[in-house]
Amino acid sequence: MQAQGVFSNNKAISWRVRVALGLLFVLALCTVWFTNSLLTDRFTQTTRNRAELRLALYSGNLLSELRQNAIVPQLLARDPTLIGALNSSDYSQSTQRLISFVEEIGAASLMLLDKDGRTVAATDRNRLGSSHGDALYFVDAMRAAGTIFAVIPREAGGYSFTYSRRVQSGGDVLGVIAVEVDLQKFERAWAGISDAVLVTDSTGAIILATEPRWRGRTEAEALTRQTPQSAIQRAIQATADWTALPPDAYIQGEGVMRLETRIPFRGWRMASFTTYASVRERVNGVLALEIMGFAILLAVAFYFLSRRTAFRMALFQRESAELRALNARLQREIAERERVQETLAVAEQTLEQSSKLAALGEMSAAVSHELNQPLAAMKTYLAGARLLLTRNRKDEALSSFGRIDDLIERMGAITRQLKSYARKGADALSPVDMGNALASSLSMMEPQLRQRQVQITRILPDEPVRVMGDRMRIEQVMVNLLRNAIDATRSERNPQVDIILSAGQTATLTVRDNGPGIEDLDALFEPFYTTKQPGDGVGLGLAISSGIVNDLGGRLTARNGQGGGAVFEMQLPILSRVEDESNNSHAAE
Repeated sequence: MQAQGVFSNNKAISWRVRVALGLLFVLALCTVWFTNSLLTDRFTQTTRNRAELRLALYSGNLLSELRQNAIVPQLLARDPTLIGALNSSDYSQSTQRLISFVEEIGAASLMLLDKDGRTVAATDRNRLGSSHGDALYFVDAMRAAGTIFAVIPREAGGYSFTYSRRVQSGGDVLGVIAVEVDLQKFERAWAGISDAVLVTDSTGAIILATEPRWRGRTEAEALTRQTPQSAIQRAIQATADWTALPPDAYIQGEGVMRLETRIPFRGWRMASFTTYASVRERVNGVLALEIMGFAILLAVAFYFLSRRTAFRMALFQRESAELRALNARLQREIAERERVQETLAVAEQTLEQSSKLAALGEMSAAVSHELNQPLAAMKTYLAGARLLLTRNRKDEALSSFGRIDDLIERMGAITRQLKSYARKGADALSPVDMGNALASSLSMMEPQLRQRQVQITRILPDEPVRVMGDRMRIEQVMVNLLRNAIDATRSERNPQVDIILSAGQTATLTVRDNGPGIEDLDALFEPFYTTKQPGDGVGLGLAISSGIVNDLGGRLTARNGQGGGAVFEMQLPILSRVEDESNNSHAAE
């Protein structure tokens, strides 16, 4: 009778265990499904945001390069040396003249063509003497009065991007100056990322791409073309076949995320293709942790079940005497109940810990979402700084490092105020502390100041002076003014430079030196005007600085001081306290 009762009890317990295990299995499936759906949506949006940021940076860099080179033909067409060479047919110094320009301008190559289309001067000496009379950039430039832009297919593959303008003297057309823009450097930079990038012109033909075989085709033709070991194949090798979100496009049967933006230049458009590999890897990592947790829980349950079975087997063998067996059974049941209570307590602690881990995971995902954009920007700035350092452009590289430092401070602010910062907007211009910008500029000029032993006198107001602008460009103007002041005091025994920052109706930065002064104030800000020795500069620094200040709504002036020397003043619209507080409130939101 007693054995039969124990057998019935074991049968009931076994039924409950099976139900509990079934519920645990259903709970595990629901948790994995919900986690997969939630994290896939979130990580996909994060990946899309990073891709949008990269696309905006790439298109901005491309447009900046085009606009930077657009003004070069107009400036070179007015160069008296080149005009004189075309008039006299003496081109002995013309090639060297173009070579002196190309490094500062950053163009791929420069060519000077006579009115017959023959190359009389070029930075690439292999092109000297070649004829370009039938070239589109020569024919259109000879007919038009303005600057012409032409996209010419190359025999070796790819395209050549050329600005051209005719050179005139006294109403007579003497020839054409051609500037080839180096856009292939962007292709080389894009090749180092996992995304595929292409640029199309107004006709839809691909003119720039990470995959060379795509050039000259439409996007639809490029996506269906079989290209073994192409850039997009390398990008999608790790992409899973299954994704919770529908792909934007398919490349060789693989789903990718497609983003497109318009470049405000002759109807050009840029598109990028990003794989779901990072999304799948991150989601799978979390799912693996969850499955491992449920597996451990199931192993613990089976362990306790095996112990319970062994205990029941031992109990059946000890039922020789009714009273002793009953007493022993009651005692063991009491002990078992205590163990069950302890197990429930452990389970409650495990659930509580799981809840904490889930909250921690959500917070980590939010922080990761906000930190991805600064990290992507830091990667871009590091790549730009590496390129600048290889070209020995240390001042601009230091500016990139300064931006990286700002991004690090921004990441620290994210971790402290994530919720408020998540609603913060970003504009092209931002408040700039002129004092901080001046300190950064002086830091960049420190080696020259130390070498020349220039005495620097700074007069700064007690309160910060803020303007709305681009800090990097403002620092560029400051560095140009400081460099000119140092060069002007080269012949002085005790060189001295005074720097005064004041705030009134405008924010005014005054740079005064004790050099010989300025001879021709009217031509000072014109391109190619310089008082330096040949080889020390071509006279573009002040012209570029004046253009930057004008773009920011200010003006750059120069005069001779009463006690000698030159005085430069940079005036920018000052940012009032009300506007500054308004910007800070918007930033806090």
